[in-house]
Amino acid sequence: MKLERRFYPIEVRVSEGEAPKISGRGVVYNQLSVVIWGMFREQVARGAFTESMAKRDVRFLWNHNTDYPLGRVGNGTLRLSEDDEGIGFENDPPSTSWGNDAVASLRRGDVSQTSFGFEVVEDDWSIDTNEQLIRTIRKGELWEISPVVFPAYPQTEVGLRGQEVLEAMPTMPDWVRAHLAGKVEGSALRAQGAVRRRRLALLERM
Repeated sequence: MKLERRFYPIEVRVSEGEAPKISGRGVVYNQLSVVIWGMFREQVARGAFTESMAKRDVRFLWNHNTDYPLGRVGNGTLRLSEDDEGIGFENDPPSTSWGNDAVASLRRGDVSQTSFGFEVVEDDWSIDTNEQLIRTIRKGELWEISPVVFPAYPQTEVGLRGQEVLEAMPTMPDWVRAHLAGKVEGSALRAQGAVRRRRLALLERM
């Protein structure tokens, strides 16, 4: 299984009262992402997770950490809803130390955005009029939704190199893989050139 995560700049809300509820939207349909890993943009097609939602016990986690569960579909503490815009959620957080901390952080606005973990079952690729690769997720397995402290934009994720991107996406067709491999090679050459220029600049100062 290749679990992928995506971030959406969507507000998460906490209701007032003795039994607070966390709500928001976990997945947005037909909205292009930022450029991922400097290579492509992505969108989730309407209904991509409909089948998965009907059968999977989706979890609600704090910051993607399985040690800090906030709810799950299976016991009714996480409720998912789907409309033309995407997938919404409502959660009854637990009266645990991390549950209370999550509510406090969300109420203060220290944490206000979400991310979701998923596995791609079916996708397709195209090139738009700006020569930008577009990946459309047609069908996937939704595993979890998380309020996140530090949203990790895909293009700045630490330690993920171009070749690892290609290996991490087994559904990628050969023509896309070849197209991106050229970009990876070009990026590597540019990086090597930048290193050489810095070394020459240092030598000139000596």
